[in-house]
Amino acid sequence: MTQSTGHAQKVSLTGIKPTGTRVSIEEGGSVHLGNYLGAIRPALALADRYRCVYFIADYHALTSQRDPDALRENVRDVAATWLACGLDPDKMLLFRQSSVIEVFELTWIFACIVATGQLERGHAYKDALDRGEAPNAGIFNYPLLMAADIILYDSDVVPVGPDQRQHLELARDIATRMNHLYGEGTVVVPEAVIAEAPTVPGFDGRKMSKSYGNTIPLFLPHKALRSAIMKVKSDSSAMEAPKEPEGALVYELFKLVANADQQAELAKKLRAGNYGWGHAKQELFEVLEGQLAPLRERYQALRANPKEIDGVLEAGADRARMVARRTLSRVRRAVGIE
Repeated sequence: MTQSTGHAQKVSLTGIKPTGTRVSIEEGGSVHLGNYLGAIRPALALADRYRCVYFIADYHALTSQRDPDALRENVRDVAATWLACGLDPDKMLLFRQSSVIEVFELTWIFACIVATGQLERGHAYKDALDRGEAPNAGIFNYPLLMAADIILYDSDVVPVGPDQRQHLELARDIATRMNHLYGEGTVVVPEAVIAEAPTVPGFDGRKMSKSYGNTIPLFLPHKALRSAIMKVKSDSSAMEAPKEPEGALVYELFKLVANADQQAELAKKLRAGNYGWGHAKQELFEVLEGQLAPLRERYQALRANPKEIDGVLEAGADRARMVARRTLSRVRRAVGIE
């Protein structure tokens, strides 16, 4: 398999889609606790093993986003969120997809070697047809742009969930075909890293999702966060009754944020009785607040200073363009454009 050259570590690439309606800082931002625990925290942990590249996929968002002001705000909100959660722009790369126009030239080159039948099998395109919709050409070509996103930065690995495998397989097919047509080493063939991310339940027990309306916004103010935690579904057991923690929604959420000693202590209290679900929710809130308060402070400071966010993104784009131009120059020479 072709590997990237000149890197001490393999490169991991993560795309972040800034979708949704505008959400104020007071409402806790556009990202919820499930996003943080299930996506952001595991993605940032990859920095221990890889040279990490993160891009905000604003052009991908255009397939459904029609509010330009919301898109601008969502890009900044997503960037502020990841930075507040620990993304170090000096050690990792964060930038807007649209700032690196080379991705569109690479997309066109890929479009010229991919059969339309492969694109017709795309999940988003097929789902739109199944719903009786007339999908736009952006949805049809979405997998091509995603493949270009991946290959442009010499990505060795891409963290994926089960629903993203198809897009990565197309990127691998394209990279393999490019190397077959134009010579080994033309592009890097990416591999999947199966994201070991927990499924985070919402306060109603279903998977936390905006579509279910059961989310806990990540940066809710102190009092609002406590109110949200108190809405977590629990049974009507009497306070004095012993309670089995395993399988209880409050405890399942607690396990995602508490250390082993804290988990064992809460389980002991619940099994002993004379300890209500309200007490358990309070402990869940206190552990969460302890972890999220410093992140919230950093997030709010960033959101109050959009120029700082834009500066980080532009600095990241400058570095990303250096990699992109090197890759595209290699591809242009290979296909005969240069």
